[in-house]
Amino acid sequence: MKRFISVILCAILTLVPFCVSAEEQAGVYPYDTDIASFWAIPAAAEYVPDDDAKALLLMEFSTGKVLFRKNELEHLPMASVTKVMSTLLVVEAIDSGKISLDDPVTASENAASMGGSQIFLEAGETMSVRDLLKSLVVVSANDATVALGEHLCGSEASFIAEMNLRASELGCANTHFVNTNGLPAEGHYSCALDIAVMTRELMKHPMIFEYTGIWMDTIRNGSFGLSNTNKLIRFYNGATGMKTGFTTDAGFCLSGTAARDGMQLIAVVLGCSTSDKRFAAAKSMLDYGYANYCVVEPEIEPPEPLWVRKGTVSAVPLTVERVSVLTEKTSRDGIEPRIELPEYTVAPLSKGDEVGSVVYSLGGEELARAPIRVADTVPEMTLSVLLGQILAHVFRL
Repeated sequence: MKRFISVILCAILTLVPFCVSAEEQAGVYPYDTDIASFWAIPAAAEYVPDDDAKALLLMEFSTGKVLFRKNELEHLPMASVTKVMSTLLVVEAIDSGKISLDDPVTASENAASMGGSQIFLEAGETMSVRDLLKSLVVVSANDATVALGEHLCGSEASFIAEMNLRASELGCANTHFVNTNGLPAEGHYSCALDIAVMTRELMKHPMIFEYTGIWMDTIRNGSFGLSNTNKLIRFYNGATGMKTGFTTDAGFCLSGTAARDGMQLIAVVLGCSTSDKRFAAAKSMLDYGYANYCVVEPEIEPPEPLWVRKGTVSAVPLTVERVSVLTEKTSRDGIEPRIELPEYTVAPLSKGDEVGSVVYSLGGEELARAPIRVADTVPEMTLSVLLGQILAHVFRL
């Protein structure tokens, strides 16, 4: 019966304009493309915060530096943006080998009972992790999210506990999850900064972009269509994901990501009054970031070998770890490196041990540090090692 209803719903959606109910819905049809002038607004040199949004934050991915913030620590409902954390747990389990994209998942009565955005799972229906993950990411399906959580942790309650634990591990002190999907619930909240941190962690798993970049796709052997709720994917240059959300309590929310000119940005918008204002705020922040900032990876020659005391060699070669430096575009040529190294180090040493750092600064302000590491293992010169070296020298003579 649910599948019959879903087919009828999809047919209706192809004939009527996009609408939003208590939970944001995705259709199986293209969005209206007559918005070129809206997306063509030139990037601003300064960002003027949108008074309509309750909270905003712009973060650069590689460094985690915040470029703009407004009420970034305020506790707010975030609707389906909750699924950034739900998705993170699933993707981490896939990448660690705990579960597979091809694993079959059988929907429980609990998963099938979820309202709001859904793919109309029936209790007992089996679907792969791959298709459930696609449904979670593209159309924000609440039933798919719960099914994945139960598959991963055995129950929805255990999955929610893991969500809160992972948030704590990431330092998200202003986040508390009551459910997996963001449906309205007392005590379910986050903040713009925490959502950016969770989104950044999810972006460390490249496989997620295979799903977040989908505009339209299907499941159930092509019989059920999916269309992304994130307009940035289709209309913003360089957009890569991540998650939209809407409920009456939360308003229109978004964690949007983009990659352009060697820099990835995260724009979080919470509590807008309309969908267009949500996307306009995200676009304005992203435009501001790309117009004014850049990420560079300064190149520096490794320092001369470092003297070693009590080692089997007198000096050890060094390597400098590459590091990303975020700076304003007008200042990128003024970055200065400074090497910090002791006069010597003491054996034993293992390859990769950190012995110093390169400090990159601009106008006296430190921007980043790159570790300097030893390139070889150096054993300690013990009596037995010394005796062995003497005997080897004698026999060579």
